[in-house]
Amino acid sequence: MTPKFIAIIPSRYGSSRFPGKPLADIAGKLMIQRVYEQVIQAVEEVWVATDDERIAAAVRGFGGKVVMTSVDHRSGTDRCAEAVRIVCRETGRDFDVVINVQGDEPFVRPGQISILKKPFTEDPDTEIATLIQRIYETEVLLNPAEAKVALDIHGNAIFFSRLPIPMIFKSEQSEWIRNFSYYCHVGIYAYRTDILEKLGKLPEGLLEKAESLEQLRWLEHGYKIKTEVTDHATVGIDTPEDLKRIVDEGIEKYYAKR
Repeated sequence: MTPKFIAIIPSRYGSSRFPGKPLADIAGKLMIQRVYEQVIQAVEEVWVATDDERIAAAVRGFGGKVVMTSVDHRSGTDRCAEAVRIVCRETGRDFDVVINVQGDEPFVRPGQISILKKPFTEDPDTEIATLIQRIYETEVLLNPAEAKVALDIHGNAIFFSRLPIPMIFKSEQSEWIRNFSYYCHVGIYAYRTDILEKLGKLPEGLLEKAESLEQLRWLEHGYKIKTEVTDHATVGIDTPEDLKRIVDEGIEKYYAKR
């Protein structure tokens, strides 16, 4: 039986580098609206989860669905867990899989979301899935802002790190890319609904704390993360400068990469 999917877009107003980011104007549309319009092309049921009435009002204004959640969540994953509980209770519907798309990804591709649905359609025992992308540049491999992932032979994540993993012993770093297939993490997740509920109750892990990568908490507690390869990175917007650069370049350039 085909699983029932719901997409949740966690969105908060507060941001140290870009306050009010979800309501930023991108060529005549709010950022959160552009995310919503991309996601709904791949998932029929889409909700924005927020703790701020300004965001909620904006979503209602463009005809989107919104659910109010607590201000105390540690992460977008925790916000998604509360959001799907509320949506199921209020609509009387159940969903098998929750897809988490960050609210600052206005150029996320519907095709990427479709790829992420595949593991759950093929294997009902899939717990968590996420996207990865092949690394072709040493600069990206060595950049600690890019989370790298090591895989087992079945495509499950073994470990995530801000360092290159694995290192190629007795080889210059400039040669590593030519000698091994490295992948970086693309931060879109999907979770089986019952697994998502359990993830929100896990304490912070030692590995997670060391690397500042939430997904290590799940691995440390024994959950499996299936990976799917995408040929495209997402284009996140972290600062007003990021937004200005994208608008100055022309947003059509980013949609043209679909």
